[in-house]
Amino acid sequence: MSNALPQLQFQAFYLGARIDTRELEKQQPVLRAPLMLRRGSHGHAVVFRFGAVVLVAMSATETEEFLAEIEAFVINPPAHRSSEMGTARIGEPDGIDCDGYLGLVNADPGRLQVVAATLAKSVVLAHYEDALSRAFDRVEIIVENLRRGGRGGKDRELLSEIGEVLATQARMVGRVEVAEKPESAWDSLELDRLYEKLAAEYELRDRDRALTRKLEVVAETAHTQLDLLYSRRTLRVEWYIVLLIVFDIVLSLGEKLF
Repeated sequence: MSNALPQLQFQAFYLGARIDTRELEKQQPVLRAPLMLRRGSHGHAVVFRFGAVVLVAMSATETEEFLAEIEAFVINPPAHRSSEMGTARIGEPDGIDCDGYLGLVNADPGRLQVVAATLAKSVVLAHYEDALSRAFDRVEIIVENLRRGGRGGKDRELLSEIGEVLATQARMVGRVEVAEKPESAWDSLELDRLYEKLAAEYELRDRDRALTRKLEVVAETAHTQLDLLYSRRTLRVEWYIVLLIVFDIVLSLGEKLF
């Protein structure tokens, strides 16, 4: 395997829950769905509405300039920006070889778009996996407290935890686009095969299914705890009513006796 082949660097970033691409689409894109723009001296930027961008053959300075440029279009940016990198050897058969290296027959926009789509989905899944892992930690504390017969915490703390879990669930709705192929893969059997190879290598579908199962567990636990919280409050109100009735009876008997 020759190491003298030209190489392209890919950088994928998760920037936020959504990216508004309407203004960017007016800049004479190379390709659409996903949106590919020329950026840097000889690079490209591929922008995905579900919150990721992939930069191809761009220097560190060009990368920072583009990330600053697109910041105004990002909705709900995270506290921590997830990223992934990849390298493609140009002039090799499309796909991943036995050593794990990515090869591309050439660097035409369609192939770059397919690689970018794979990396974008991978970095989004990585962000969701991290967010769901933190949600699982919070759910485990609630479940363990309930298993020991406790209340699971103060009502305000429980509501805060449940709210955070449900917010994580809402943010993850954007991952539905992970299952969609880039437009170029629909139009070319060759690119479709390349995408399928990369999707299998990055385990996109398996990771998406695992997230779905974990999300169902988190959501079910949160709703169960919320039901228990409201049941406790309802029971408390019922006891207040009973005590008021008893107090009223005692007052009535006191008036008759004395």
